[in-house]
Amino acid sequence: MGMKAKVAFGAVVGIVVIGAVSANAGGDDKDGGARGGDKGSSASAEHKSGGTKGSGGTKAAEEEKAALGGDGDYQVGSDVKPGTYRTTGNTDDMCYWERAKDASGELDSMLANDNVSGTSYVTVKPTDKLFKSSGCKDWEAVDPKAKGTPGSSMDGDGGMYKVGTDIAPGTYKSAGNTDDSCYWERTKDADHGLNSIIANNNVSGTAVVTISPSDAYFKTNDCGDWKKA
Repeated sequence: MGMKAKVAFGAVVGIVVIGAVSANAGGDDKDGGARGGDKGSSASAEHKSGGTKGSGGTKAAEEEKAALGGDGDYQVGSDVKPGTYRTTGNTDDMCYWERAKDASGELDSMLANDNVSGTSYVTVKPTDKLFKSSGCKDWEAVDPKAKGTPGSSMDGDGGMYKVGTDIAPGTYKSAGNTDDSCYWERTKDADHGLNSIIANNNVSGTAVVTISPSDAYFKTNDCGDWKKA
C-alpha cells in the first residue's frame, strides 16, 4: 500500500505518492485552501495570500527573543543566518513560508514551502538565497542540541513536533478521522524536500504510526489527537 500526500506548487494541485509507483489525480480544493485532503508534503504547498498575522503589540523582551518577524522577505546571509527556525501558535493555515534559490519570484526558484497550522520547523541552508514568511508568528532560532521533556500525546493539528524534544519516540494512535483529511509525516530533517520524508499518509478512520528514535520530526495536520499506544 503506497503512502500518499497531496502537494501543490503555487496554484497547481496534485498528489505525490511516497513509496509507490503511480500517482493519483488531484482532489477537490475547497475555498482555495490547503486544508483537509490537500495536506501533504511540505516540499511544496499552496500559497495563500492575505494571511493575517497574530495580535500586535509585541513586548520588547519577545522582540529580543525573536530571530525574525513573521512577515517579510529575508536574504540569507544578511537578513537571516542559516540554521533551523521555529514558528508556533499559528492557526487556520494562514502562515506561509518559502525557501527560494533566488529572488525572481518565479516558480522554479522555489526550493520548499508550506502553509502552517500550529508549529513549523524550517532549516534555512547556506545555499538558500531568500526566506519568505507571510502571516506567521515570529520565527525563533532553535538550538539543535537543546533538550526538552518529550510528551506522549500530540494535538492532531499541531503541525511539527521534534522527536526526542517535543514528543517521545513510540507507537501512537489517532482515531475518528474522516475523508482522508488526516495527514501525518515522519521526516529525517526540516528541509521540507521530498527527500526529507521517511513515510507519510492521508488517513480515514484510525491511524497507527510508530515514530522511531532516529526520526527528526513528526508532522500532523487535521487529525484526531495522537496518544501513545
